[in-house]
Amino acid sequence: MSSPIQTGLLAYGMSGRIFHAPFLSTHLGFSLRAVVERSRKQMAQHYPAIISHDSVAELLADPQLELVVVNTPNDTHFALARQALQAGKHVLIEKPVATTVAELDELLALAAERRLHVLAYQNRRWDSDFQLVRQVVESGQLGQLTEVHFRFDRYKLALNAKTFKEDPSVAGSGLSFDLGPHVLDQALSLFGQPERTHVTRASHRPGSRVDDYFHLHLQYPQGLNVFVAGSLLTAAPGPAYVLHGTRGSFQKSRADVQETQLDQGLLPTAATYGHEPAGQQGTLTLVPAPGETQVSHLPAPQGQYQGLFEAVYQTIRHGQPFPVRAEQLRWQLEVLEGKS
Repeated sequence: MSSPIQTGLLAYGMSGRIFHAPFLSTHLGFSLRAVVERSRKQMAQHYPAIISHDSVAELLADPQLELVVVNTPNDTHFALARQALQAGKHVLIEKPVATTVAELDELLALAAERRLHVLAYQNRRWDSDFQLVRQVVESGQLGQLTEVHFRFDRYKLALNAKTFKEDPSVAGSGLSFDLGPHVLDQALSLFGQPERTHVTRASHRPGSRVDDYFHLHLQYPQGLNVFVAGSLLTAAPGPAYVLHGTRGSFQKSRADVQETQLDQGLLPTAATYGHEPAGQQGTLTLVPAPGETQVSHLPAPQGQYQGLFEAVYQTIRHGQPFPVRAEQLRWQLEVLEGKS
């Protein structure tokens, strides 16, 4: 194996603690070197060797750092990623990588000029439930797909304590820029660029000034309609994935356990990590002949966000194509901006 990628985090809040540090510290291809902690210095409690910086500029001045994880609020992604690229660092940026297509294009151009990588942290491609959906789609068992629904629902009536998420003047606020990139990326990774899109947003929570509901209708050739939606006022979520085709249908709940396990301190190297609980199988219903149905229950593969970090390692150290492609990020932002 090549030398570990010296990596720094721009924050150690929830995302740093749950979605990044456990993987960067257990994957042999990375060395978790530094973090930015402006006030509370708490990362050393779990990672004693970490270097804690007071500012982004201080972290970026470290000549040994190769990769910077931009895990800060949505409206800061573009400026901080650009700053890191200008300092000669690769960047792994949480979703959305930017809030406009113009910002994305500027980051990609700067990275190309400096022979660096702009990598998107679209971890939900490695969810257990979505991996099963991908397997079913790629197997062709459903025949020609006609209608697909992807949903990401929660119930949170109260406004977010992080006020920037509730401020419409802040770029990237609202649910469509929060949960939307997860399910939209899943759809685009499977079906590609839509021919046409229709975007609906709404606000339902008392006092809300940003969207807390979104519904994206993606239209594809051969009559395929894909619906991507999310809500903060769904107390009893139904299936997260529903697919219909000429030979049958498939349904699956959102049952990935990785976030919960990581929040509880389980490491991704544990034997029980990423395995869905019993009873969460997807339901595949096929019609082999008129009047006949075959129903089977499919277990999901292990969820494993380490696959994303492995892809980052292979891209930086060995030049392998990163699975979240630049054009997919552009399509995502075109939909969210309402330009497609």
